[in-house]
Amino acid sequence: MWQNTSVIDKMYRKLTVQVSLNGLSFATFDTLTNKPLVIQKITLGKFEKNTRIEDLFNDAFLKYPELKAGYDEVVIVHSNNLSTFVPTALFDEEYLGSYLQFNTKVFETDFFAFDQLEKHEMNNVYIPYVNMNNFFIDQFGSFDYKHANTILVEKLLDISKNNDERKMFVHVSETHFEIIVIRNQKLELYNSFDYKTPEDFIYYILFAAEQLHLNPEHFKLELLGNINEESPLFQMAFKYVRNVSLFNVNFIFNSFSEAENREHFILLHS
Repeated sequence: MWQNTSVIDKMYRKLTVQVSLNGLSFATFDTLTNKPLVIQKITLGKFEKNTRIEDLFNDAFLKYPELKAGYDEVVIVHSNNLSTFVPTALFDEEYLGSYLQFNTKVFETDFFAFDQLEKHEMNNVYIPYVNMNNFFIDQFGSFDYKHANTILVEKLLDISKNNDERKMFVHVSETHFEIIVIRNQKLELYNSFDYKTPEDFIYYILFAAEQLHLNPEHFKLELLGNINEESPLFQMAFKYVRNVSLFNVNFIFNSFSEAENREHFILLHS
């Protein structure tokens, strides 16, 4: 497997791999049409504590030939809740760790990275999976990487243009979720929470709403990611928030279903 850099041999193919401690998802794209060709989710399941996650990823590369094909561009998307957004005016590249210490435990040995959201005048500071990056260096040689929440927040900000209504978005993953509150391309709140039960889920949503003086009878809550209307999380939100709905993905035009576009929203906009 390799990443093509020759103009003559250009294949017009892109691979994006979204990685987490629970597994990985990948999508291949036709870069001429900017349409996804393949989407695949790979769950690692339960494994021994001493198992190296790189070994599990290696098994996936052996199983799925799309991961071993040649591409003009490879993007790795790190999905975890070890990130925070910092306004450009307050940002200093020399102090990346200090921004994260307020919402996660950081160590001197941690490697910090950041993504720029220039149009929105802020940066996302985060801790990438260094061991996974090293694995992908062996696989691809070179690639770009960014954080999942950079893609999520940037796209939600873009689609909120000229909308003065304050709206709460919640993106659900298997072990954590992000709360994003936006009004007319302004990020008013971003936070990430671990959860185990639907009660955890609604507690943090209502707590965030209270902090911003949002009335559960009035504000709009839109859910995306790993969630559907039958989900216990959706049912719990529906019980306590009057205007709750699944995020509308009708503006995404491809061959995949609404459910797939909603679950893989980050992957598809990478």
